[in-house]
Amino acid sequence: MGRIFSIGIAGTVLAGSILGCTANAQAVASQPAEGSQPTVASQPTVVSQPTADSQPKVPPTVTPSGIAAPATDADTADIAVDPASLLPDLPTLPPTKASLIGGTIQKVDRVRDQLTVQVFGGGKMKIFFDTRTHIYEGSVLGSAPDLRIGDRVYVDTMLDGSTVFARNIRLAAANAISGRSQGVVKSYRADKGELVLRDMLSPDPVKLRLTSRTQIVQDGHAAYANQLVPGTLVDVNFTSQKDGRDAQQVSILAVPGADFTFGGVVASLDLHIGLLVLTSSTDHKTYEIYLDPSVITVDDRLKLGADVTTVANYNGTRYVARSLTINSR
Repeated sequence: MGRIFSIGIAGTVLAGSILGCTANAQAVASQPAEGSQPTVASQPTVVSQPTADSQPKVPPTVTPSGIAAPATDADTADIAVDPASLLPDLPTLPPTKASLIGGTIQKVDRVRDQLTVQVFGGGKMKIFFDTRTHIYEGSVLGSAPDLRIGDRVYVDTMLDGSTVFARNIRLAAANAISGRSQGVVKSYRADKGELVLRDMLSPDPVKLRLTSRTQIVQDGHAAYANQLVPGTLVDVNFTSQKDGRDAQQVSILAVPGADFTFGGVVASLDLHIGLLVLTSSTDHKTYEIYLDPSVITVDDRLKLGADVTTVANYNGTRYVARSLTINSR
């Protein structure tokens, strides 16, 4: 009994020693090391929220006067760019003298910007144009789409290297353009009122329409349409319509078999083919007179500048001299 009691006391002492060591170890661990600073528990950081007054102020965008603000995508979405504005400007036209050409548009090539014009009096001409060309319809400024086949035009042309270029193109303000043709009658059909001429300057026959308003004259007096026999030499003033040419006046200059007297100065002479060109002292026009060596005797007095008088017969194609007199000065 006494042994048991002593063992209990010893166990109690041992447990107390263990607890005491543990307490001392905890006390040693909590003491700061020699020479070190005591640790201070960190305080939680408090982030302050910016107030309205503390927000940075961004200065407003100011656009200088007269300078547009930059366009946004929304502003430029509907803007279309003209492809022609991307091309370089054409050089200005040189200040050369222009020549006036009148005729009818036979073809329009809008790819090459080229007109083919049937020239009044005969022949065809290809004429180029571009944005430098001024196109007028009467007194109104027109454009290239106004150029149509069959239109009558007057073109101020100039040479651009080896090509003919149109400085100005003038379309008729009205539906008619006046013209003139001189030639020999090939045929006349009274039922259709159609007169066909062999124009002196045109390789193609010229068709004209005689109407109730057409005047026919000879030597200043009224004449008749039945006098327009083949071979008759005529001078015609006409107006060009969309559907043809209407003759305004037909002047009969010569009928086959008629004799004419010409007086004037020899302008040209070719005795090899028997051709004398005379400038009339009356109307100052030139006439071709053919010399038949079996009829006309030529001497040294017949030369350029000689003053002559001749009676010539018109045979339907040309004047043939029946007599020739060289006048003394």
